Amino acid sequence: MMIKKLFAIILTLTTFAARADFTTSARSAYLIDYDSGAEIVSKNADTLMPPSSMIKLMTLTLLFDEVKAGRLTMDDRITVGQNADYQDSKWYSASKICLSAGQSITVRDLILGLIVLSGGDAAVVVAEKLAGGETEFTDMMTRKAREIGMTQSTFGNSSGLPDPNNLMTSRELAMLARYIITQYPDIYPMFATKRFEFGEHQSDWCRDWGRTHTLNYNRLLFTMAGADGLKTGHTDDGGYGMVASSVVGGRRLIAVINGFRGKGHDALAAEVKKLLNYGYSTTTTNVFYRPNDKIAKIPVWYGRQDFVVATVATPFAITVQKSDGMKDVRVLARYNDPVAAPIQVGDVVGEIIAERNGKVIARADLVAMTRVKKTQFFGRIVRNIMVMIGLK
Repeated sequence: MMIKKLFAIILTLTTFAARADFTTSARSAYLIDYDSGAEIVSKNADTLMPPSSMIKLMTLTLLFDEVKAGRLTMDDRITVGQNADYQDSKWYSASKICLSAGQSITVRDLILGLIVLSGGDAAVVVAEKLAGGETEFTDMMTRKAREIGMTQSTFGNSSGLPDPNNLMTSRELAMLARYIITQYPDIYPMFATKRFEFGEHQSDWCRDWGRTHTLNYNRLLFTMAGADGLKTGHTDDGGYGMVASSVVGGRRLIAVINGFRGKGHDALAAEVKKLLNYGYSTTTTNVFYRPNDKIAKIPVWYGRQDFVVATVATPFAITVQKSDGMKDVRVLARYNDPVAAPIQVGDVVGEIIAERNGKVIARADLVAMTRVKKTQFFGRIVRNIMVMIGLK
């Protein structure tokens, strides 16, 4: 007989909702807590807007997938095609590494060129390497976006150069940033690189150009302690934008500003810093469980082990307003007693929720930490007999 059980962890918390008292002249602003995912500030977060060079975060994500899977290494060299040559007119005023057709470049330098110099030419090199061309690559970008849960974003190219199909929301840019930080922990520290000087320019013009183009456009890295990423963008039509993240006191926030009309990247960084500081000063986050924490020991039916230990796949955390304190919320683990074998590692075996006055304000799946095989036929007969005579 399957019985729904509640394993109650009595804690005092309060519900949380995004506040509207942060003001910015930017067309869109969005701020979330990394662990809880809670929205702290939301202004036009679901409005599709040109992301300009922030679109390169998706280009980088697809490149990171190749590195993570072992299909590319940081030292592999990729040949630059004609479409990425610095003499192509589209790169005259655009951000670039300053590459020449026929030369090769390491994957490491492509990544740093995309992050630090916002190299549109590097984005084309990636697109042609991974998909054969930018049109095919935008199909890959779309598929990856949908896999992550980004249902609205559309892509017209890999670089963010003006294109009517380049559209993303601030919410989905934050979602992508959170995905990058979580999925590529060994690569993510590269986003904090303040300076990159490419050492393999093939022309005198590019060598001269490169000597004055070495600093990261993300000026937040220079002005805010704890800032460690991610990407800026700018077009005349779309204004300035930034996807940023920082860690202060062990707590990570992710901020997005888009459609900002301030004067340059320094003004943009100041606006994003204001947004992040607002989050740190007005809210706090309580992390209750992290992956591999043993949360509940759940009985197993027809299993070779009597119990399976449950944990969470992602941190279970709740963000609260500092002014409200913590009150009136219970955190509970809910599961069927018993759960039926077989059970694989990562199988969902229940859920953990936070509720306030009977209303659920946060939830996450409980997943199995270990594998539990099903008993053989004879074992199941014995188990049934033991249940019938009250021994189980």
